[in-house]
Amino acid sequence: MTHRFHDGRADQAFSEPGPPVRDEVLPAEPARDKKGRTPAQRKKRRWKIIRRCVYAFVGIFVVIPAIAFVITYFSVDVPSPQSVAHGQNQAVTYLYADGSQMGKDVPPGGNRQILTAGQIPDVVKHAVIATEDSTFETNSGFDVSGLLRAAFNQITTGTGGGSTISQQYIKKATDNDAPTLTRKWTELAKSFKMNQTYEKQDIITAYLNIIYFGRGAYGIGAASQAFFHQDVGQLDYSQAALLAGLIQQPGRSENRKVAEGRWNTALDRMLENHYITAQERQSAQFPTPIPLSESKDDSSAPYRFVADEVKAELEHHGIPEDKYYSGGFTVQTTIDKKAQDIATRAATDALKNQSDDRLLDALVAVDPRTGGVLAYYGGPGIVEVDGQKQAARDWANTPQNPGSSMKPFDLTAFLKMGKGINETFDGSNNRVFDGRVVRNAGDSDSCSKQCTVAEAMKISANTVFYDMVLNQTKQGPVKQAAEEAGVRTEDDGGQSEISIKDNNISLGGGDTRITPADMASAYATFAANGVRRDRHFVVKVTNSQDEVAYQAADGSGTPAFAESDADLSKQIAGNVTTALKPVIGFSKLQCPSGHECAGKTGTQQHTKRSGEPSSAANANAQTWMVGYTPSVSVAAWVGADGDQALHGKGKSPIFGSTIAGPLWQKFMKSYLAGKPGEKFDDVPLIGAASPPPSSSEADLPVDGDQPPGSDDPDEDQPGDGGPLHPEDPGDTGEPGHSGNPPGHSHSPKPSDDTPTGEPDPSEGPGVE
Repeated sequence: MTHRFHDGRADQAFSEPGPPVRDEVLPAEPARDKKGRTPAQRKKRRWKIIRRCVYAFVGIFVVIPAIAFVITYFSVDVPSPQSVAHGQNQAVTYLYADGSQMGKDVPPGGNRQILTAGQIPDVVKHAVIATEDSTFETNSGFDVSGLLRAAFNQITTGTGGGSTISQQYIKKATDNDAPTLTRKWTELAKSFKMNQTYEKQDIITAYLNIIYFGRGAYGIGAASQAFFHQDVGQLDYSQAALLAGLIQQPGRSENRKVAEGRWNTALDRMLENHYITAQERQSAQFPTPIPLSESKDDSSAPYRFVADEVKAELEHHGIPEDKYYSGGFTVQTTIDKKAQDIATRAATDALKNQSDDRLLDALVAVDPRTGGVLAYYGGPGIVEVDGQKQAARDWANTPQNPGSSMKPFDLTAFLKMGKGINETFDGSNNRVFDGRVVRNAGDSDSCSKQCTVAEAMKISANTVFYDMVLNQTKQGPVKQAAEEAGVRTEDDGGQSEISIKDNNISLGGGDTRITPADMASAYATFAANGVRRDRHFVVKVTNSQDEVAYQAADGSGTPAFAESDADLSKQIAGNVTTALKPVIGFSKLQCPSGHECAGKTGTQQHTKRSGEPSSAANANAQTWMVGYTPSVSVAAWVGADGDQALHGKGKSPIFGSTIAGPLWQKFMKSYLAGKPGEKFDDVPLIGAASPPPSSSEADLPVDGDQPPGSDDPDEDQPGDGGPLHPEDPGDTGEPGHSGNPPGHSHSPKPSDDTPTGEPDPSEGPGVE
């Protein structure tokens, strides 16, 4: 047999006969990338990358966190309620500026005991669970949906939330609420461990033993006593709902509107969670707490209103009310013991022999060199009403119409325009502005048609300052000047109100109301050569380990009236002082020997109401004396709660220089006794040159001398202007008689038959 060699090609010699066959077409080779990989290879590589990413994701976000969580779980401990309560159960020690002790502020629950689960009724537990953490019975220490909601809120609104009861317990127990991932991570681990270690009844009991409810009460046992004087076992569902609601806003427990809102929220959630019936929800009555004054023993506490101001200041600087009793803090205040004792004694004595039992008073002294409050008296901290003790109002922090003590701010705005105290206005009486009659107190407080601003300030001529603000400065710059000096309006976190809706601001009437504390601070800026320093009560706070928890700034201050020009601000303040110095002698007040003083009295006229006697038309409701030396600024206020027709001795009207003036004078003389003499810095006058002195200036007493005609500086004297007429004008009501004692100036009042377009006098009572 013959063999043929086969090379893989068709052997045409043995092919079947027929047409020729075409060459066979092979498939195209797949396209390759730059690295020579086929599509199948690329696909395989993509899946490989995806798998690796998934592994990495699981490792980074699941495995590693799980391992870290386990490590954290075994490395952390859950603080016991006993250890937490010990840290919360610490009094706050108050010191005077010299380091001597002022008193101790002891929490109402200072001697509380840790309650067991059986001692806390279910109605209290249910109220708190419904209000704070409705998933408490089923969650493992944290609520995933709550965490996601909190994260969303943090991103969209900048606020968190979503903490369970277990998380809140850990946060309070560790006293750490820093917005960090580390803190939140540890909190979650501790919360989870707590739920794996303890029964739910033990967890809610531990929470209720340490949480803060307000009124200085930590724990439900202390809270039930502080708010209702009852043992916790006696609380009903309505009382439990109020306490549960207050957990979110304990610092506002005394705000009735807030408290009722939180109470309603708690009841609604109790109903949603079937802890109360619809009938119980409908019939619930708000459980009014006992008066705050009865909630604790204040026998060894510091003066209540000083403590209130300190607490507000500390909250602003990172020590809120719920941490106030937890650090064993010692607070060194700016209060000068001598000054505080003098203020309390002088203010109390000022009202002792008065026949009008509606009279109230307040006195605040501020150091212009630091902004620190030297003395603060807002009245008695506790008052008795119908035989019951009640927390009193702080009159030093209650806004009142300042009357003519507002005029220095008019002048400040005028000086900022480049015009000075020697500019002249028509100072005559009974001038008409847009149909409105503006009066001075009488001839003694009237001036010529060429009355200088300096003379107008001395005699308190209303027509000059009304004209000045209405036609030159306008109202806005006056408000700005007051705020620059240190008046804190609501926009600045204060209590004072300054209205620019009409020209009543020029004479301190209408809707313009300023607190005595703000007046002392604002005049302190004049005393400090135009440098504003924020009013403050706290020098330093240390904790139980003697570590500094807060320290006040150095008090260097800033130029008040010219932002970038300290010299101009000093010149403006110095010109105000120049205008205010003669007021002291003209008001028949004395400055301590060796000291220069400047200041201004003020009187707010009562608006007569139907049914009142005719003498009420001449009565006054608020009176002031605000004055200063280079080292101390003092505001003294005497008035009543609201617009009341007040009277002094012998039923005569009260004025700025009859009670408030002597009160200011008594404090200044006692406080400055033995201190080195002091004088104001000389500054160039702004605006026009000084005219020749008027004849009335020759009779003014020099600083430290007894004013002519004043035998007793503490005796009632005429107010805010010249001497009284020999006859008593207070109750005359005679035809043709002005009814206004000389020395008493009024805010503008329209004549009875002249339409003015101004607010009704009842809305903007007259001022002096």
